[in-house]
Amino acid sequence: MTENRCALVLGAVKGIGKAVALDLLKSGIRVAATWHDWEDSYSSMQADFQATGTDHLLHKIDLRDPEAIPFLIQETISKFGRLDILVNNIERGGMPVVHGHYTSDQWDLEMETTLKSKRWVFENAFPHLKASGNGVVINFSSISAITGRTGPASLLFNEAYSAANRGVSLFTETWARMAAPEVRVNEIMLGIFETRHAEGTRGWGLLTESQKKRLIDHTLIGRTGKLDDVVKAVRFIIDDAPYMTGSILRLDGGYVLGGETVEKMPQGVL
Repeated sequence: MTENRCALVLGAVKGIGKAVALDLLKSGIRVAATWHDWEDSYSSMQADFQATGTDHLLHKIDLRDPEAIPFLIQETISKFGRLDILVNNIERGGMPVVHGHYTSDQWDLEMETTLKSKRWVFENAFPHLKASGNGVVINFSSISAITGRTGPASLLFNEAYSAANRGVSLFTETWARMAAPEVRVNEIMLGIFETRHAEGTRGWGLLTESQKKRLIDHTLIGRTGKLDDVVKAVRFIIDDAPYMTGSILRLDGGYVLGGETVEKMPQGVL
């Protein structure tokens, strides 16, 4: 039954976080959702969440501030009485095509959102997830953790962003050990998705058609990812993977495998 469950979804004012939060709400799972900037998207966030008819909480917070996070968790527990699901969707990646050479501020922003914020939210949420008896944590990361700043994606992935995302996998494995058996901790490693490195981002609009084609041609499925692809993966982990923890689900349309061909099987000499 999902009626009493509660999820905390970080970074839900638009894009992937919002799509995941709305799907959970439509299924009857109550949601506490955070937002910080993108002020122009907040009114549509309010309206869309309200339209689901499921109880929810919208909390404005700068997740880079560890001292603000305990209040977020406290407010969530005060309203819903429990916390069962944490969707750790918080990052701010720097695209080389947008930001050019690194500045110290950009480096710090990527580390603080992609790594630091995830860690402090988990630490504060952990006792309540344990208490639920059937908790779920989903960390979002990027295939930049594998590719680094190489190939067609070198226009989209900076090396600090790549390093930070590799660190997310260490979090996933450590937290899975800490949390078992009451809480399952898994990771969705995203490829090039709409609203995240592809369509709907400033960086994608700065790429030439030839550069976009190289990225898509490098992806075995031959397209960029859609929000619904992420939503389905999240629901799989929550509802249909009770024996899965400490795992990384790579959702990239085969980008990591792309760029290499499989030669036709030779006849052989025997």
